[in-house]
Amino acid sequence: MGLLGKIFTWWDGATVGTHLFSALNGEKVGEDHQGNTYFRSKPKKGQKERRWVLYKGANDASRVPSEWHGWLHNSYDAVPESHLPPPRIWEKDYVPNLTGTTGAYRPAGSLDRGGVRAAATGDYEAWTPEA
Repeated sequence: MGLLGKIFTWWDGATVGTHLFSALNGEKVGEDHQGNTYFRSKPKKGQKERRWVLYKGANDASRVPSEWHGWLHNSYDAVPESHLPPPRIWEKDYVPNLTGTTGAYRPAGSLDRGGVRAAATGDYEAWTPEA
């Protein structure tokens, strides 16, 4: 789609209007390891600071790391990189939300996996209104 896609679609990255608004009314604050770019409004007398993110790729709020989420919601004023602890060895890399994709979790017995479940073991008795 190219230019037309950037003008009319919002779900696959920011539109031309959003880029223009960010360039004119915002100042770039930082970028995370996924390539998302974070902005805040230029200081104006009598107005509260606004903060926003331009996603690299699809617009999916789960792609915002926790440290930047806190900054976006005004939990703290400093840029996250300035006060982050070093990453821990047990921390996993980001995995996108796979719901609705072929990579989504499908437990045994789900319709996508044949709909066949293991037989009941006898420890469950169904409720009936007569009992």
